[in-house]
Amino acid sequence: MTEQFEFTTNEHNVHDTADTSVFGEDVRSDARQIIARYPEPRSALLPMLHLVQSVQGYVSPAGIRFCAEQLALSTAEVSAVATFYTMYKRKPCGQHLVSVCTNTLCAALGGDAIYRRLSEHLGVGHDETAGTPGEEGSITLEHAECLAACDLAPVLQVNYEYFDNQTPESALDLVKALQRGEKPAPTRGPALTDFRGAERQLAGFFDDLESTVAGPSAAPETVRGAQLAHERGWTAPSMPDDAELPPLPEKR
Repeated sequence: MTEQFEFTTNEHNVHDTADTSVFGEDVRSDARQIIARYPEPRSALLPMLHLVQSVQGYVSPAGIRFCAEQLALSTAEVSAVATFYTMYKRKPCGQHLVSVCTNTLCAALGGDAIYRRLSEHLGVGHDETAGTPGEEGSITLEHAECLAACDLAPVLQVNYEYFDNQTPESALDLVKALQRGEKPAPTRGPALTDFRGAERQLAGFFDDLESTVAGPSAAPETVRGAQLAHERGWTAPSMPDDAELPPLPEKR
């Protein structure tokens, strides 16, 4: 326990003394816009961390301190949030982040095989980067939990955009294209950007809104049930007005 406490204390000391000059006036202006969206500054922490990643490609000690200063939080509070969510990276990410779903359904339909093929090709494991982080063609590979696209399994994401119905061969072709500097079109959603560009969007800034919303928003498999119901006149029975509802549990 003592070693863990000493490590945590030292880490916070690094955050408290980190140089935040990398975040210029343009970034600080963006930060002020983010903070203005919320009634309390501390509520802006999640998009602020994405803003930091759009600049540096990860949440650095300087990024922790920058968020703390802008939001009047301690670096310990910011670090606690940044280390809780897997979308916040603690080391520099590649130009592209490739997330392979290996949860139950995707794994059963080939997700594990896709991950193995990409891992062998790139020569890296989970949360590791092939190439120099941030440079053209560099790729960070990761296992991902459910990506909420079971009807299109197996799936992977590149910078959080979907590539559906993948095979080891199609996934390998996709990664090779990324390494060549290409940006293949996702199955649905906006045109592909790089990791830092995606992080800027997650911070709430859409510099090219028209292209961001131009892609298909749903796959045929996803809406097939609704289409069948419409074609055949299927409807769910409505709830009677006098239906007896279960009692609410008492608050303790």
